[in-house]
Amino acid sequence: MRIFKTEGIEINSEEELIRKLDIRKSTYHELFRSKAEMVKQVTVYNIEKQKAEQRQLLAEAGNPVEEIMILLRNGITQMQVTNPTFIMDLQQHYPESWALTLDYLSNYSQHLNAEIINKGILQGYFRRDINLQLVTKIILEQFFMMINPSVFPPERYNLSEVFRSIYLYYVRGICTELGGKMAEAYFAQNNL
Repeated sequence: MRIFKTEGIEINSEEELIRKLDIRKSTYHELFRSKAEMVKQVTVYNIEKQKAEQRQLLAEAGNPVEEIMILLRNGITQMQVTNPTFIMDLQQHYPESWALTLDYLSNYSQHLNAEIINKGILQGYFRRDINLQLVTKIILEQFFMMINPSVFPPERYNLSEVFRSIYLYYVRGICTELGGKMAEAYFAQNNL
């Protein structure tokens, strides 16, 4: 995954991957029937790793407002260290792996966000009158928009400032007065 995220997938042939991974060709072929199979296994592994990382990060959060902000920041951090070619290669050449990635984002991540926001509603941090499904879908789509280099080219826009401009105001808008103060405090404490 490190090679794919920094260089992209298609830039390396199977032979180059074998050399960079410093494994025997026979070992590679025992593990993977094809490069597409390798990409799929690496994608599944990466999704599970991200889930574990998110669980660990959420355990450190003090409230649902902070949980949402931590998840968003983690996603952005992941994207900042990912070469856009990796995403394009997945989309264009590995549809099964891309479908797994989209499923993870559209189902698991969206469901996790809904759970957190629902918990925040019950605890008085988020407004009771919000449409939970719509809010979580908007959060996900804002994330996709923010990481899209054609919408916010990194050489022109500071991703931290884009993050602040999108999420501080959006999250504050779905918060109660108490939750809004927590969102502002989170941004201030984290220099966002």
